[in-house]
Amino acid sequence: MGGGNSISSLIMIVAMIAIFYLFMIRPQAKKQKELKKFREAMKPGDKVVTIGGVHGKILEIAESTVLISSEGTKIRVEKSAISQSAADQLTAIK
Repeated sequence: MGGGNSISSLIMIVAMIAIFYLFMIRPQAKKQKELKKFREAMKPGDKVVTIGGVHGKILEIAESTVLISSEGTKIRVEKSAISQSAADQLTAIK
């Protein structure tokens, strides 16, 4: 007699996992994929923003680091510290 109750519980658990995947995991994976693609496409002269909020222009790209210039100061940061293009940030504000 308890078979119907356990099947409905199993369906609810599967539904919660599916909803969690669709609304949490999938969008995050898509965002990470786009960020990786952006970082691979960076080139000298691009204006970028770091995770820490430093705005600058790329001067040089090494294997895992990027040299950026911000108001006359040169800073070497990890590629993973670049969060977005400065142009993307401006379009997000508008």
